[in-house]
Amino acid sequence: MNLAMVATSVLVGLMASWLADRIMKDGGYGLKGDMILGLVGSIAGGWIFRTMGVSPEAGMAVLVVVAFGGAALVIVGQRKIWPALT
Repeated sequence: MNLAMVATSVLVGLMASWLADRIMKDGGYGLKGDMILGLVGSIAGGWIFRTMGVSPEAGMAVLVVVAFGGAALVIVGQRKIWPALT
């Protein structure tokens, strides 16, 4: 994984986190908590796809979709499984 891929994963994770914070108002840990979850999800999504054999040379579009999907899954999972105490 090169620096451009890591930067893209981080950027997409942050954007997915911000979007989730705006759309899904209740049950989160706020913008900072959602951003951390989004970063973890985007990096985990990229790692899972690499272990499944998806080549890093597949293109930036594939990386963006994978990072966004991973971030969204982690954030939605947090909201459904372990909601924040408010």
